[in-house]
Amino acid sequence: MGYAFLFMIGFGMAVSGGVTLIIYLNFLPAGLSWFNYFLFIQGRVECYFLPAGLLIMMFALYKFPNYTC
Repeated sequence: MGYAFLFMIGFGMAVSGGVTLIIYLNFLPAGLSWFNYFLFIQGRVECYFLPAGLLIMMFALYKFPNYTC
C-alpha cells in the first residue's frame, strides 16, 4: 500500500513538472530563445518536479513487491 501511495505522489509531481515546462514554452513565441528558455527553467523550482517525480515512480516500481506464484 505504501509503494502505491509513493507511486501516486511521484506521478503527481511528474505531471505538475511536465505541465509547468509546457506552460513555460509559451515564452518562445514571445521572443525568448531556446538558450534563454533553458536558463529560465533552470532557476525555477517547480520544473524540477518532473525528474524528481520520475525518480520516485521508478523507485516505487522497483521496490513494489511481486506477488506472483
